[in-house]
Amino acid sequence: MFNYNGKLFSDDTHVLSHTNRGLKYGDALFETLRCVHGTLFFWEEHYFRLMASMRILRMEIPMEFTLEFLEKEIQKTIEGNQQQNAPVRVRLTIFRKGEGLYGPETNNISYLIETKTMDSPFYLLNEGDYEVEIFKDYYVNKDMLSNLKTTNKLLHVVASVYAKENGYANCLLVNTDKQVVEGINGNLFLVQGNVVKTPPLADGCLDGIIRKKIIEIASAAEDLELLEESISPFELQKSDEMFLTNSIVGIQPISKYRKKQFGNTVSKSLVGKLNARARMSQTN
Repeated sequence: MFNYNGKLFSDDTHVLSHTNRGLKYGDALFETLRCVHGTLFFWEEHYFRLMASMRILRMEIPMEFTLEFLEKEIQKTIEGNQQQNAPVRVRLTIFRKGEGLYGPETNNISYLIETKTMDSPFYLLNEGDYEVEIFKDYYVNKDMLSNLKTTNKLLHVVASVYAKENGYANCLLVNTDKQVVEGINGNLFLVQGNVVKTPPLADGCLDGIIRKKIIEIASAAEDLELLEESISPFELQKSDEMFLTNSIVGIQPISKYRKKQFGNTVSKSLVGKLNARARMSQTN
């Protein structure tokens, strides 16, 4: 089952037409998050990011689009799929309604909620091989649109194809200044000694929810120093650790970049603290 504008439909139902602006122009936003035993992890952060993104894209926010309303719609979809007792991946997509060319006929929106069960209720650290390479064919723009979680992800799709063709687990994307900004599906962090470093939003990386949580955790740790600074490709092989973050995986350590092998000591410490924050969100 999926939820389209508040109504549940079976998975084989066709509800989107050829006029859909998300399909034709990438005129859409989405959020992916975890739900465990009825609790949406970091839901407030996801909700407020979505509202801010809709304002930036000049989408009309319906009056009923409250924190509580959308949470109930997500829960309704989970219950419709009988997934209440399972860890669930949720995707909420918002797209502008109506027809039109580049200029939309309306700024009103529709929403689509999809859910899928996962194996683990909490974030687990994958310590297997995870080799990455820099993708240089196309570049991330240094602007606010790059910070948003939109459906306009052609660069990331092409980078994913490149990674698969060349046997890499992921690729690192660079901006127009040739600074490394993120992975295909997550924010990038480097560890050098006790310094944890991640690119600033001004460099064009996604304004990720788990990125924020790791920044909070690392900033509060007495034995770590957190820096939001541009990352040069030359820094990568000088690092002790590298990892990617997103709301589904949590923390993904990078094991190899070119000839350099990386450890995961700090990653292990951070994933435990991230799970503690997730557990706190269940009790609040």
